[in-house]
Amino acid sequence: MDLTQQPLADRGARRSRSAHLARVILREPFRAGTWRRTAYILLALPVGLLCLPLALVGGPAGRIQRGLARRLLHLDVGEPPRTGPVALAHAVISTPLNLIAVMTSGYFWTIVVINFGFPLRIDGDPSHSWGGPTMAGAWAVHAAGGGVTFLFLTPWVVKGFTALQARLVSGFLGTDRTGLLRTTGIALGVAAVCAVLSVPIIHQL
Repeated sequence: MDLTQQPLADRGARRSRSAHLARVILREPFRAGTWRRTAYILLALPVGLLCLPLALVGGPAGRIQRGLARRLLHLDVGEPPRTGPVALAHAVISTPLNLIAVMTSGYFWTIVVINFGFPLRIDGDPSHSWGGPTMAGAWAVHAAGGGVTFLFLTPWVVKGFTALQARLVSGFLGTDRTGLLRTTGIALGVAAVCAVLSVPIIHQL
Protein backbone atom coordinates (compact mmCIF):
# COMPACT_ATOMS: atom_id res chain seq x y z
CA MET A 1 0.00 0.00 0.00
CA ASP A 2 1.19 3.51 -0.78
CA LEU A 3 2.37 5.15 2.46
CA THR A 4 0.41 8.26 1.58
CA GLN A 5 -2.76 6.19 1.68
CA GLN A 6 -2.04 4.71 5.13
CA PRO A 7 -3.44 7.64 7.16
CA LEU A 8 -6.62 7.55 5.09
CA ALA A 9 -6.97 3.82 5.69
CA ASP A 10 -6.40 4.29 9.43
CA ARG A 11 -9.01 7.03 9.62
CA GLY A 12 -11.46 4.85 7.72
CA ALA A 13 -10.85 1.95 10.12
CA ARG A 14 -11.35 4.22 13.13
CA ARG A 15 -14.58 5.59 11.70
CA SER A 16 -15.80 2.05 11.05
CA ARG A 17 -15.02 0.99 14.62
CA SER A 18 -16.69 4.10 16.01
CA ALA A 19 -19.80 3.51 13.90
CA HIS A 20 -19.94 -0.12 15.04
CA LEU A 21 -19.59 0.90 18.70
CA ALA A 22 -22.33 3.51 18.29
CA ARG A 23 -24.67 0.91 16.77
CA VAL A 24 -23.99 -1.50 19.63
CA ILE A 25 -24.70 1.16 22.28
CA LEU A 26 -27.86 2.39 20.56
CA ARG A 27 -29.27 -1.12 20.09
CA GLU A 28 -28.48 -2.52 23.54
CA PRO A 29 -31.59 -1.24 25.40
CA PHE A 30 -33.83 -2.86 22.78
CA ARG A 31 -32.17 -6.26 22.56
CA ALA A 32 -33.92 -9.32 23.94
CA GLY A 33 -30.74 -10.26 25.79
CA THR A 34 -30.88 -7.06 27.84
CA TRP A 35 -34.36 -7.91 29.08
CA ARG A 36 -33.45 -11.54 29.74
CA ARG A 37 -30.56 -10.35 31.87
CA THR A 38 -32.84 -7.86 33.66
CA ALA A 39 -35.31 -10.68 34.34
CA TYR A 40 -32.47 -12.78 35.73
CA ILE A 41 -31.48 -10.00 38.12
CA LEU A 42 -35.08 -9.66 39.30
CA LEU A 43 -35.41 -13.41 39.91
CA ALA A 44 -31.92 -14.20 41.21
CA LEU A 45 -32.56 -12.77 44.68
CA PRO A 46 -35.83 -14.59 45.53
CA VAL A 47 -34.63 -17.80 43.88
CA GLY A 48 -31.34 -17.57 45.76
CA LEU A 49 -33.14 -17.05 49.07
CA LEU A 50 -35.34 -20.05 48.30
CA CYS A 51 -32.24 -22.12 47.61
CA LEU A 52 -30.75 -21.39 51.02
CA PRO A 53 -33.06 -23.75 52.96
CA LEU A 54 -33.16 -26.14 50.00
CA ALA A 55 -29.39 -26.48 50.07
CA LEU A 56 -29.43 -27.00 53.83
CA VAL A 57 -31.73 -30.02 53.51
CA GLY A 58 -29.99 -31.40 50.44
CA GLY A 59 -32.62 -30.25 47.94
CA PRO A 60 -32.09 -29.43 44.27
CA ALA A 61 -30.71 -25.92 44.88
CA GLY A 62 -27.91 -26.28 42.38
CA ARG A 63 -30.19 -27.60 39.66
CA ILE A 64 -32.65 -24.73 40.17
CA GLN A 65 -29.89 -22.11 39.99
CA ARG A 66 -28.35 -23.68 36.89
CA GLY A 67 -31.77 -23.88 35.26
CA LEU A 68 -32.46 -20.20 35.86
CA ALA A 69 -29.07 -19.20 34.46
CA ARG A 70 -29.52 -21.52 31.47
CA ARG A 71 -32.94 -20.12 30.59
CA LEU A 72 -32.25 -16.40 31.03
CA LEU A 73 -28.47 -16.05 30.58
CA HIS A 74 -28.01 -18.91 28.10
CA LEU A 75 -25.34 -20.23 30.47
CA ASP A 76 -24.81 -23.96 30.06
CA VAL A 77 -22.47 -25.38 32.69
CA GLY A 78 -21.52 -28.94 33.42
CA GLU A 79 -23.10 -30.55 36.47
CA PRO A 80 -20.61 -31.72 39.11
CA PRO A 81 -21.22 -35.07 40.80
CA ARG A 82 -22.00 -33.44 44.16
CA THR A 83 -23.35 -29.91 44.68
CA GLY A 84 -24.81 -29.90 48.20
CA PRO A 85 -22.14 -27.94 50.14
CA VAL A 86 -21.16 -25.74 47.20
CA ALA A 87 -24.83 -25.00 46.44
CA LEU A 88 -25.16 -23.68 49.99
CA ALA A 89 -21.95 -21.68 49.61
CA HIS A 90 -23.22 -20.21 46.34
CA ALA A 91 -26.58 -19.28 47.89
CA VAL A 92 -24.86 -17.49 50.78
CA ILE A 93 -22.13 -15.72 48.80
CA SER A 94 -24.34 -14.66 45.91
CA THR A 95 -27.04 -13.11 48.12
CA PRO A 96 -25.25 -9.73 48.69
CA LEU A 97 -24.51 -9.40 44.98
CA ASN A 98 -28.06 -10.37 44.02
CA LEU A 99 -29.49 -7.82 46.45
CA ILE A 100 -27.29 -4.98 45.20
CA ALA A 101 -27.88 -5.98 41.57
CA VAL A 102 -31.66 -5.83 41.85
CA MET A 103 -31.60 -2.58 43.83
CA THR A 104 -29.17 -0.83 41.47
CA SER A 105 -30.73 -2.08 38.24
CA GLY A 106 -34.24 -1.36 39.51
CA TYR A 107 -33.22 2.15 40.55
CA PHE A 108 -31.59 2.86 37.18
CA TRP A 109 -34.58 1.57 35.17
CA THR A 110 -36.89 3.60 37.45
CA ILE A 111 -34.92 6.73 36.57
CA VAL A 112 -35.58 6.02 32.89
CA VAL A 113 -39.32 5.62 33.46
CA ILE A 114 -39.85 8.63 35.73
CA ASN A 115 -37.88 10.95 33.47
CA PHE A 116 -39.59 9.92 30.24
CA GLY A 117 -42.90 10.00 32.09
CA PHE A 118 -42.26 13.34 33.79
CA PRO A 119 -45.67 14.84 32.88
CA LEU A 120 -47.39 11.93 34.65
CA ARG A 121 -45.51 12.37 37.91
CA ILE A 122 -47.47 13.66 40.91
CA ASP A 123 -44.59 15.98 41.79
CA GLY A 124 -44.05 17.01 38.17
CA ASP A 125 -44.54 20.76 38.66
CA PRO A 126 -42.65 22.36 35.73
CA SER A 127 -42.49 25.79 37.33
CA HIS A 128 -39.88 24.57 39.84
CA SER A 129 -38.11 21.99 37.65
CA TRP A 130 -35.15 22.07 35.32
CA GLY A 131 -36.30 23.22 31.92
CA GLY A 132 -39.35 24.98 33.34
CA PRO A 133 -41.54 26.88 33.72
CA THR A 134 -43.26 25.17 30.75
CA MET A 135 -44.12 21.47 30.83
CA ALA A 136 -42.62 20.98 27.36
CA GLY A 137 -39.29 22.43 28.47
CA ALA A 138 -39.19 20.47 31.72
CA TRP A 139 -40.15 17.24 29.93
CA ALA A 140 -37.47 17.76 27.28
CA VAL A 141 -34.74 18.34 29.88
CA HIS A 142 -35.74 15.37 32.04
CA ALA A 143 -36.19 13.03 29.08
CA ALA A 144 -32.89 14.02 27.47
CA GLY A 145 -30.88 14.26 30.68
CA GLY A 146 -32.10 11.43 32.87
CA GLY A 147 -34.20 9.35 30.49
CA VAL A 148 -31.89 8.99 27.52
CA THR A 149 -28.69 8.84 29.59
CA PHE A 150 -29.87 6.02 31.82
CA LEU A 151 -31.66 4.23 28.98
CA PHE A 152 -28.31 3.60 27.30
CA LEU A 153 -26.27 3.26 30.51
CA THR A 154 -28.42 0.76 32.41
CA PRO A 155 -28.06 -2.21 29.98
CA TRP A 156 -24.29 -2.16 30.56
CA VAL A 157 -24.76 -2.03 34.33
CA VAL A 158 -27.11 -5.01 34.01
CA LYS A 159 -24.59 -6.82 31.81
CA GLY A 160 -21.83 -6.26 34.35
CA PHE A 161 -23.88 -7.63 37.25
CA THR A 162 -25.04 -10.69 35.33
CA ALA A 163 -21.48 -11.44 34.16
CA LEU A 164 -20.46 -11.73 37.82
CA GLN A 165 -23.57 -13.69 38.73
CA ALA A 166 -22.99 -16.09 35.84
CA ARG A 167 -19.38 -16.64 36.87
CA LEU A 168 -20.50 -17.50 40.42
CA VAL A 169 -23.00 -20.01 39.03
CA SER A 170 -20.47 -21.68 36.74
CA GLY A 171 -17.78 -21.67 39.43
CA PHE A 172 -19.77 -22.95 42.39
CA LEU A 173 -22.40 -25.04 40.63
CA GLY A 174 -20.49 -26.15 37.54
CA THR A 175 -17.25 -27.96 36.86
CA ASP A 176 -15.01 -24.98 36.04
CA ARG A 177 -13.65 -23.40 39.22
CA THR A 178 -10.83 -21.49 37.55
CA GLY A 179 -10.44 -18.10 39.22
CA LEU A 180 -13.43 -18.68 41.49
CA LEU A 181 -11.75 -17.20 44.56
CA ARG A 182 -10.90 -14.03 42.62
CA THR A 183 -14.43 -13.80 41.21
CA THR A 184 -15.91 -14.25 44.68
CA GLY A 185 -13.74 -11.44 46.01
CA ILE A 186 -14.76 -9.16 43.14
CA ALA A 187 -18.47 -9.97 43.63
CA LEU A 188 -18.35 -9.26 47.36
CA GLY A 189 -16.26 -6.13 46.77
CA VAL A 190 -18.73 -4.80 44.19
CA ALA A 191 -21.61 -5.50 46.57
CA ALA A 192 -19.83 -3.67 49.40
CA VAL A 193 -18.92 -0.62 47.29
CA CYS A 194 -22.44 -0.35 45.85
CA ALA A 195 -23.93 -0.67 49.33
CA VAL A 196 -21.80 2.23 50.58
CA LEU A 197 -22.63 4.37 47.55
CA SER A 198 -26.35 3.65 47.96
CA VAL A 199 -26.54 5.16 51.47
CA PRO A 200 -26.80 8.82 50.37
CA ILE A 201 -29.29 7.85 47.65
CA ILE A 202 -31.50 6.04 50.17
CA HIS A 203 -31.41 9.09 52.46
CA GLN A 204 -32.76 11.23 49.62
CA LEU A 205 -35.75 8.96 48.97
